[in-house]
Amino acid sequence: MMLLKKIAWFLWKIWFYTLILIVILVLSPFLIVSLSTDKFYRFFFILARIWAHCVFYGTGFTKKVLVKQKFDPRRSYILTANHTSMMDIMLMLILVKNPFVFVGKKELAKLPIFGYFYKKACILVDRSSAVSRQKTMIAAAQKLANGLSVCIFPEGGVPDDESVVLDEFKDGAFRLAIDFEIPVVPMTFVGLKKMFPFRFFAGYPGKVLIHQHPFVETKGLTQRDKPQLKEEVREMILKPLLWHESV
Repeated sequence: MMLLKKIAWFLWKIWFYTLILIVILVLSPFLIVSLSTDKFYRFFFILARIWAHCVFYGTGFTKKVLVKQKFDPRRSYILTANHTSMMDIMLMLILVKNPFVFVGKKELAKLPIFGYFYKKACILVDRSSAVSRQKTMIAAAQKLANGLSVCIFPEGGVPDDESVVLDEFKDGAFRLAIDFEIPVVPMTFVGLKKMFPFRFFAGYPGKVLIHQHPFVETKGLTQRDKPQLKEEVREMILKPLLWHESV
C-alpha cells in the first residue's frame, strides 16, 4: 500500500512540475516580450495569472474564498499570507487582480526555465545577507512608487518544524506599508501544509480554504507603531489556522 502511495505521489508531483514548464513554454514568446520593459509588466501579470490558474486547477485543486473586503483596483497594497507550500504563489496570483510583484528567495532563480522568468519578474532576496535585505526593501519601494502592489510572505521563509503553525514575522512588509501609508492585506491559506507540502512524497488534491481578512490601514502610523501592526496582522492570519488545528 505504501509503495502504491509513493508511486501516486511521484506521478502527481512530476505532473505538477511538468505542467509548470508546459504552460511557461507555451506562453514564453509573450512572457519574454512582456518582461522586456517595465511598461509591459501589467501584461506580464495577466500572463502570470493565466499560468497560475492552469497549474492550480490542473494539479487537482479547487478553492473556497471567504472575502471580508474587496480590492480597489486603483490602490496599492502589501499582500501577506502564511507560507507553507509552493501552491501559495499560484493562489496569490489567482486571488489578486491588482498587479503586484513577489519578494522571493533568490535560490528559485537557479531552477531551469522557470528561474529565468522568476528572476526577471520578482524581487530576489538573500535572507542571510543584511545588504541584500536592504536592497530588496529599496526595490520594493520603487515598485510601490510606480503604483504596483507587493507580496511578501512575512515569516521570511517556510518553518522547518512541521509542528509550527505560524512562524514569527519579519519587519519588511510592515515598514513598507507604513512608509507608503498603504493597507496590509492579511490572508490565511488553510490546509496547504498537508495538501501540498514541500516534501515530495506527501499531499493530496482537494479544496483549499482561504480567508481574505479585512485590510489593515496604516495611514498616520509611524515606525514606532510597527510592532503593534505586525502583531495585529499575525493574529488575523493565525486565528483560522489555530481553529482548524483544534477541530
